[in-house]
Amino acid sequence: MAAAFVRRKRDEVASLEGNSAIVTPKRSGSRQNVQRFLVADVVVIRPRPFSWRKFVEATAQVLGVGGVRELFSSKSIPFAVVLTPLEVAFVDSVHITGVRHVRTKSFRQNRTRKIVLKFGLTQSGGMQNRTYTADAEPGDHVTVAGWVHEVRDLGGIAFLILRDTSGKIQIKFEKDEMDEELVDTGLGVARESVITVTGAVDEEPRAPTGVEITPEELEVVAPADPQLPLDPSEKVDAELSTRLDNRTLDLRKDEVQAIFEIRAEILRATRDHFRKVGCTEITTPKIVATGTEGGTELFPITYFGEEAFMNQSPQLFKQLMAGSNLEEVFEIGPIFRAEEHNTPRHLNEATSIDYEGAFCDHHDAMDVVEGVVKAAYEAVAENCADQLETLDIADEFDLPEGDFPRLSYEEAIERINATGELDEQLVWGDDLPTEGEKALGADVGGHYFITDWPSEIKPFYIMDHEDDEQLSTGFDLMHPEMELVSGGQREHRYDELVAGFEQQGLDPDQFEYYTKMFKYGMPPHAGFGLGGERLVMTMLELDNIREAVLFPRDRQRLSP
Repeated sequence: MAAAFVRRKRDEVASLEGNSAIVTPKRSGSRQNVQRFLVADVVVIRPRPFSWRKFVEATAQVLGVGGVRELFSSKSIPFAVVLTPLEVAFVDSVHITGVRHVRTKSFRQNRTRKIVLKFGLTQSGGMQNRTYTADAEPGDHVTVAGWVHEVRDLGGIAFLILRDTSGKIQIKFEKDEMDEELVDTGLGVARESVITVTGAVDEEPRAPTGVEITPEELEVVAPADPQLPLDPSEKVDAELSTRLDNRTLDLRKDEVQAIFEIRAEILRATRDHFRKVGCTEITTPKIVATGTEGGTELFPITYFGEEAFMNQSPQLFKQLMAGSNLEEVFEIGPIFRAEEHNTPRHLNEATSIDYEGAFCDHHDAMDVVEGVVKAAYEAVAENCADQLETLDIADEFDLPEGDFPRLSYEEAIERINATGELDEQLVWGDDLPTEGEKALGADVGGHYFITDWPSEIKPFYIMDHEDDEQLSTGFDLMHPEMELVSGGQREHRYDELVAGFEQQGLDPDQFEYYTKMFKYGMPPHAGFGLGGERLVMTMLELDNIREAVLFPRDRQRLSP
């Protein structure tokens, strides 16, 4: 298996021209995410759970002795292999240090001759020679470390199930044939205690993973209290509030871990797509003197004796960056809103995925966010098959197909009214109620945009249509269950922008840092904000948005 993996990677490298090397980002088999680097650069590999001994042996088997130019050891990095450009093989997860990014055209300069791969064989924290449970194979002699998932005492024989981040493995205790103290320690340890076990791995078809370890040594590294606040083995259900109060234990469940592994993949794919379309990632302040949309829905704080607020959106700052020479920017970061909602789909601290692009209109912004959502779905389908199986949604996990429909606001309210689901008919100027969104979502049957909203219900910075000032260029991207995105083309003309502040009862002088930049050549620009947790929630069909947040903040929850 390892040899096949190396051969496949070597074939990918051989398909490249010139002195270039291929680096496959973490959990991505997609060629569109491949990045290139000059092969003289140093690439430090920090792998996912993987047997390095087998990997190095397989590399030598595939590449031959001629491919290995040098082997040496050091205190921090035991092995390094110097390979010629077309003899480079990589594992799934890479951490790159000191690498200078080079555009593709630079590879024709033929300035390089070799690449150095440094393979780390030990883990941080001094846990040397640890084997992950998923890598333990019959015939190996291993040391595994993890949590006690379950203990089953069947009389003359007993089993302990050890769990780590890669999976589970069975530890077998034959009481009459083993050291009594070793057996007592293994069977007396409380569930969720941290232990290490050293022993031989044997094939056992009846074991949960087809193998088991006969222990020679067992150390209790960190004992757990026998009275657990919840059951990570999931034999006993727990209320959501109990789970959130004990998130560390909660994430020891396979299903919960799967949610956050998928969330991480969504954010990785999102960043990759933004970079693919030429965006620069930015970070904007979260402590501000004024709110994005005025003084409502803001958390006030004291900032060295002055009143300040937690930012409710990076909107104004990302617009300023679109007006710089960066032109197209994105940010993934927290936002804070003091809304007194207490629903399964609202948070007071959320993750916002923001984009702003110069020389773009609202149609361009819709194209970008549609690409982001599709890229996230595709990455999860490609790289999170195991997690989808764990969540029992693999069979019904469908990728969005075709272009997302773009309905005008007027058409949307007509279609909602036609469903007959609302007690009262919607009229022009109404915001869409939750029941209306769901009725329209069921009618459309997938993601869709609502465009051309009434100007009066969109923020001051949204530009109106030039031929109809009653219509804004604002848009929302909807999932059949809820709104995911709000966006539009921004007002870039100074006088019209200031008038918009005044129309909404805001003092332009309080936003002088923002408005003055529109005097110095602000190009037309557009953008959007996408709710990260809502994307996870709708993709995975979660009942409550708090399931998609490690430590949610809402009206009732400030700790942990």
